[in-house]
Amino acid sequence: MADAGAAANGGRNGYAVLDRSEDQEPELDARRRPPVPESERRRRERFVFACAVFASLNAILLGYDVGVMSGCIIYMQKDLHITEFQQEILVGCLSVVSLLGSLSGGRTSDVIGRKWTMGLGAIVFQLGAVIMTFAPSFTVLMIGRLLAGVGIGFGAMVSGVYIAEISPAGARGTLTSLPEICINFGILLGYVSNYAFSGLSEHINWRVMLGVGILPSVFIGFALFVIPESPRWLVMEKRVSEARAVLLQISESEAEVEERLAEIEEAAGLMKSMKSEEKEVWKELLNPSPAVRRMLYAGCGIQLFQQITGIDATVYYSPTIFKDAGIKSDQELLAATVAVGFTKTVFILVAIFLIDKVGRKPLLYVSTIGMTVCLFLLGVALTLQKHAAGIMSPRIGIDLAIFAVCGNVAFFSIGIGPICWVLSSEVFPLRLRAQGSALGQVGGRVSSGLVSMSFLSMARAISVAGTFFVFAAISIVSVLFVYFCVPETKGKTLEQIEMMFESGDEWRGGEIELEDTQHLIPSNKKSLPLG
Repeated sequence: MADAGAAANGGRNGYAVLDRSEDQEPELDARRRPPVPESERRRRERFVFACAVFASLNAILLGYDVGVMSGCIIYMQKDLHITEFQQEILVGCLSVVSLLGSLSGGRTSDVIGRKWTMGLGAIVFQLGAVIMTFAPSFTVLMIGRLLAGVGIGFGAMVSGVYIAEISPAGARGTLTSLPEICINFGILLGYVSNYAFSGLSEHINWRVMLGVGILPSVFIGFALFVIPESPRWLVMEKRVSEARAVLLQISESEAEVEERLAEIEEAAGLMKSMKSEEKEVWKELLNPSPAVRRMLYAGCGIQLFQQITGIDATVYYSPTIFKDAGIKSDQELLAATVAVGFTKTVFILVAIFLIDKVGRKPLLYVSTIGMTVCLFLLGVALTLQKHAAGIMSPRIGIDLAIFAVCGNVAFFSIGIGPICWVLSSEVFPLRLRAQGSALGQVGGRVSSGLVSMSFLSMARAISVAGTFFVFAAISIVSVLFVYFCVPETKGKTLEQIEMMFESGDEWRGGEIELEDTQHLIPSNKKSLPLG
């Protein structure tokens, strides 16, 4: 979400360093005060965590919509008699429309504040969800879908910004990973909802599935009266005393409050000069030097490969995949998707624990190679079901297909899924970070929409199995991309990372530091020093 944060931060240009002389006691007096009691410190930590969880509810909306649509589409087709092309448009348009919501959400959050932008996103999503729930035709369904996409884009963008701005530095990494966890949890809830309501009539069940998605946005409405406004936005609006009051709620000591307030004011003062340099930044990105070109290959390429290896096709169309594998009952199809959602959620938690310990590149190797194997196995399983029906038990093909799909989302979640966002925020230097990350996000969202909107057409043209052989071939290319274009950034400062791109050859040949690989090989012996 780093690019989204930059989008929000770049929305205004009239910032100045503010005079705090009338709003505060001297910093020295704050430092002389007794330390905050342990019980009060823990209470503040719980409060920050609660604020981050409430803000992450927008990510649950996004995940739920992705998961629930995979089941809804089965019954929409029967109830509204929508065509295959209409299914693709309905499923795939969310990625493109939510991107528009994200881009407009940055400026909106600078005008009305972070938390009220989250509220606005929830209202727009609720309106879209209600329209979809009662839609009598495909046209009305699309209107609701477009509104829901804009609402999701608004909320998903600003929630990451809000969490980053209220989090203390020591907890920022963990708290800013909550939206990614919540997206996967939302997908799982969508799959569970599909299975739970599949027994209702075909006219009602998909409407209930969509209607349940309104509940998280209702909780967001309640949360707005609990969580504070972002202190950074309050400073930008020259409401310094209110910003200090918020910081007192979320900081460990009053000395930290004054330190963070000074940093926020300094950053706000720099925004005007940074805004004036924005045109030069775009010139540098569109006519890049060799070093910037390598940064674009890594930062934008990882976003592209995250999507064109077919993860959205696997998540959105898993019932279609399992049906092609031989599962007949709709309830059995949806039960299999629950296993997919559970696997995806569990492995994103594993990735969060490993990403700073093992490193980016080893996990990317494990992820891309594992995905390649699973995508190929899925193609084989679906092919055998069609052409070896008398030789092999149908149950073996079904089990192999479920195993391959679960394996694919597991390897995705442990590597290229979360690391994509980490790398996008690391490979670009500060002057290029906002625009470079945004460029990568646009490419990723558009690729996601194209994959989702073309999957059924490709499956009809070359079969579902053939489509996954194509994804497997693309995944092989992603392994080579990691080998040649992605450096290891673990444990390096942003300046060191920039120097790697300037030299251009420090990571060539897929170099992995010895200390990174040791984390993957358990040993009771201490390593001997080298050389």
